[in-house]
Amino acid sequence: MAEAIIKVENLKKHFPIQDPLPFKKSKQSVKAVDGVSFEVLRGETLGIVGESGCGKSTMARLINQLIRPTDGKVVFKGQDLASMGTKEIRASRKSIQMVFQNPYASLDPRKTIKQLIAEPLEIHKMGDPLSRKKRVQELLEVVGLSSYHADRYPHEFSGGQRQRINIARALALNPDVIICDEPVSALDVSVQAQVINLLKDLQKQFDLTYIFISHDLNVVRYMCDRIAVMYLGKIVEIGTFAEIYENPLHPYTKALLSAIPKESPYEKKERILLKGDVPSPVHPPAGCHFHQRCHLAMDICKTARPELKQHETMQRVACHLFES
Repeated sequence: MAEAIIKVENLKKHFPIQDPLPFKKSKQSVKAVDGVSFEVLRGETLGIVGESGCGKSTMARLINQLIRPTDGKVVFKGQDLASMGTKEIRASRKSIQMVFQNPYASLDPRKTIKQLIAEPLEIHKMGDPLSRKKRVQELLEVVGLSSYHADRYPHEFSGGQRQRINIARALALNPDVIICDEPVSALDVSVQAQVINLLKDLQKQFDLTYIFISHDLNVVRYMCDRIAVMYLGKIVEIGTFAEIYENPLHPYTKALLSAIPKESPYEKKERILLKGDVPSPVHPPAGCHFHQRCHLAMDICKTARPELKQHETMQRVACHLFES
């Protein structure tokens, strides 16, 4: 079994709510991520799925320390990033890079492509101008673009090409981990396939580890080795893609997978419709966060919060139905 390159331990991020009255401090907060623990194995692709607002993107930014956690640890290669100072965190970002969701907003329109890709090298003072220029040309070719694209500006490219540029910039510092935050959701379906296949090829070529965040369950099934399912700031189930798709345990995971469109009109598939709305992250329900929408909820679900426990070889689930 591969070693864990990242260990997340009881990670929390609570955003305080500003009180409408002046000079009064509010005691309420949005519990965006509320006690998450998992490991990312070297060389794997860990998928994180869940409804919009469940905390996926917030967790990605916490892992890279773009925002600081309220509590918990993010251990990368034996070092806790959450306890580091600003300079140490900046140095660690050479090894953990991000590809953001919007390829239009994540590139500075005032800079040329060669300036954008070379920017991480300049910030970390790697190489001289000539070696940086050569590195930019290499990266453009690696992601399927040409060296003559280097002098163009972002507005001259399509969405798929811009995302390739973002990937090239993420590769510039030879990272160990790349966090992909909905990297293909803003692209056309045909372009999505090209970018996904590019990511898989680059993973083999450069021995990369991915954290892949998406709400498209078909994309996750194709990309990921293991999958973590999030609901209202917590992980409710985690396992290999085969375990999650073929034998989902948590009622929320089953409902989520039932929403995948049928591959054939002759396929028999039961759709599980959840009742009610997602509770507020400001006042999450006591006990299991999902019990208000769960048709299998028991009395214990209303009072006791289930822990994420091992059920099978790799599969862990937070549900009282599987507690011995």
